[in-house]
Formats: sequence, structure tokens, C-alpha cells
Amino acid sequence: MKASELTLAPDGSLYHIRLTSSTLADKVLLVGDPGRVNMFKEIFDSIEFESENREIHALTGTYHGSRLTALSTGMGCDNIDIVLTELDAALHVENGEWKDSSDRQLQLVRIGTSGSLQADIDCGSVVASAYAIGLDGLMNYYREWDFPLSPMNQAFMVHMGLGHRLASPYCVRSSEKLLLQVAPDFRHGITVTAPGFYGPQGRTVRLHPAIDNLNEKLASFHWHNVKVTNLEMETSAIYGFSHMMGHEALTVCLIIANRPNGTFLNDYHSQMRQLVGTVVERLA
Repeated sequence: MKASELTLAPDGSLYHIRLTSSTLADKVLLVGDPGRVNMFKEIFDSIEFESENREIHALTGTYHGSRLTALSTGMGCDNIDIVLTELDAALHVENGEWKDSSDRQLQLVRIGTSGSLQADIDCGSVVASAYAIGLDGLMNYYREWDFPLSPMNQAFMVHMGLGHRLASPYCVRSSEKLLLQVAPDFRHGITVTAPGFYGPQGRTVRLHPAIDNLNEKLASFHWHNVKVTNLEMETSAIYGFSHMMGHEALTVCLIIANRPNGTFLNDYHSQMRQLVGTVVERLA
């Protein structure tokens, strides 16, 4: 593989995430904010590796005998394209050389924040993403993506009536195993992933969204009696790459905004700390 195609740092680690096969655990906790990785220092029993590069902060350690990696991704599906590609590549690169096969499978759990689209899901609630719908179009750039005309995808496109100006959406399911292991008592729903925070999530500041009543349309969609519960910026890409690469993925989000009610939780540190601890305990 050409050096320009899969870039490596001088120490042989993956260029952006600064992890190698030996420093990456099979159980990976993904957060957006690099500062949130420090929460895991208070929870892990021991730390064996740490690196920081741009918005990506990596930490590998143990909890009750289980080895885990905590990793920040930054915001948005463009960052997930980098992080998920390099996490998978770390399993295939040894001493700068590419191996076609790997017997390792990653378990990826994103712990994030999100905005609720349902009035009855209050700020401070936790939602697990049983499904994700991507409005970003990222999976359409990969030949291996094999769900372009799934029944769920077709139903969503008919329901939304999206115009030709927008990227074609895609739908993908979480890991059933992780959903049952990590989030059996959380609210399960469909998470919509947007390619931005303002217009793509129906917010008007100075510019206006191209889709009228976007959030109301999203909130009224359901699949197999599961409603669209929340809106954020990373989950569909995490699920999509995991599906194509053979890994398992789940997102659990602390709800910090309720869009129908117009409420926002400014200080959610204690709730996030509790959620991080719960997910670490269950994943380990």
C-alpha cells in the first residue's frame, strides 16, 4: 500500500489516532470531546498507554481485568471516516506492513450527547441507538456499502420526501449483542445523524434550513414500532463502517437538549460521569 494512501506517524502508529495493534484494545469507548477522555483515568484501574494528536486523545488501560481503549473522535462524520478507518487499519498493520487478514473484532461503544426529538424524552435521559439513519451520505462513497435500497431506507426516503439537493440517506442497525449487554434498560430508538449542527438539524440563526419542519418530519418516522428519538452527528458513520468492516458498534447518548420543548441542560458533567461509569462496567 502506498504511503500516501494509509498514512503513518514516524513511530509507525496510525497517523491521526496514534495507535498501533499493540496499544489498541478490542473494546473501544468513543467520545467526541478529547477532554472527556480524562474521565476514564478516574475509572480505569491502570493506564498502559496515552497519546494526544489534534482532537484525538487515546487512552488504553484496564478495568476489573478487562482491557479497554478510550478514544475521542472530534465532531462529525468526516472525523469518523478517519477514526474508524484507522482503528480497523491498526489491526492490519505490523511494522509498517499491511496484513490482509486479522482475527480481531472491535467492540465500539460511543458515549455521546444528543438532542431529543420526542417531547417525552427529557433532558438527562439516556437513549441507545437501535438504528441509525445518516443524512451525511458518507457510506455512498464506499463500494462495500450494500444497504442502499433497504426497506427501511426506502420507507424513510418516501416519508421525508428529500430533494435532489441533499445526499442520499442510509440506514443501519446497531450490534444486537452490544444493545442487550450495554443498554438493556435504556430507551431504544432510531438516531438520525446530521452533517452539521445548525441548518442540518433544523436550526435557524441567520441562515434558514432547506427543509421546512425537518425535526417534526423526523420525529414522526418509525420502523418496526421504533421511533426516531434523537439527532446527533456521528452514529450512522460508526455503524456503517462497523457493518462493512465486521466490527460491533453501539451508541448511547445523554440527552442534553429537548428540541420540541426548547430546553437545554447546561451542566451535565455528573450525569455524563455516571453514564461513562455504567457503560465501562457493562462493557468490561
